[in-house]
Amino acid sequence: MHTLKNIVLLAALTALPSCETKTEAVVLKQIAQLPKELKEISGIAFSNHKLYTLEDSGNPNEITVIDTLGRILQISQIKNATNTDWEDLTFDTHGNLYIGDFGNNDNDRKDLAIYKIDKNDLQKKEIETSYKVSFNYPEQKDFPPKKKDLLFDVEAFFEYQSHFYLFTKNRSKGFDGSSYVYKIPNTAGHHEAKLIKTIKTCGDYHNCAITSAAIAPDGSKFVLLSHSKLWLFNAFPPENIADGKMTEIDLRHYSQKEAVCFKNKSQVFIADERVKKVGGNLYETSLKK
Repeated sequence: MHTLKNIVLLAALTALPSCETKTEAVVLKQIAQLPKELKEISGIAFSNHKLYTLEDSGNPNEITVIDTLGRILQISQIKNATNTDWEDLTFDTHGNLYIGDFGNNDNDRKDLAIYKIDKNDLQKKEIETSYKVSFNYPEQKDFPPKKKDLLFDVEAFFEYQSHFYLFTKNRSKGFDGSSYVYKIPNTAGHHEAKLIKTIKTCGDYHNCAITSAAIAPDGSKFVLLSHSKLWLFNAFPPENIADGKMTEIDLRHYSQKEAVCFKNKSQVFIADERVKKVGGNLYETSLKK
């Protein structure tokens, strides 16, 4: 039988965000090395047995398509969108692709945007985006805020029921795992992002800051990624997906993981950036217990 002292110690060691969050572990399998052209991969999305990838700030305005062995199949230049800081990719249920240009390390940007690529244009080597969704966070008053309030960087999003869901990467001094969950309609034009919830991962920035997100093809679950963990959400109400059951999943592997997407309803792909001799790989894991 656990004593009260042991229970308190166990809670401190596992650093769970709340008593309702369970912790599990999975086996992460490396399935390919990424091509050297994708050193700073920051987003992936899967469709028709192909992975659509992008890199973040300082890299070309390009979408690189690879197979699951890491071989480049196509590189498409995006003609009318600049890679200010592209951080994630997602498909909608109709097969259209979206680029999240919302990286905001210094929390000082006023040009946040999401770009739509029509499914009929995905095979082209030069692509014009279909439309642009620009937005702002009503809660942000200062650009940048004080160091204790750096809550407006985003590297993770997906599209669900004609809305985008964004999960902020907390860069605040005194990091506590808090992440704002914002909702934005998937329609062209400018919108105020709606704050629907604040969630908490865990208290260690290096292991608990959110770097990517993905929703399952059937919309039944979604995951958030960090450098060493996943957080799985399911059993959520359609009107507020952040109210679902949250399970922390230990990947038992640390690297600069920046991208996640679903292969099917129970398996995900994960990619990490190449830092010196570490990373630059494509991984696969199952979410089944």
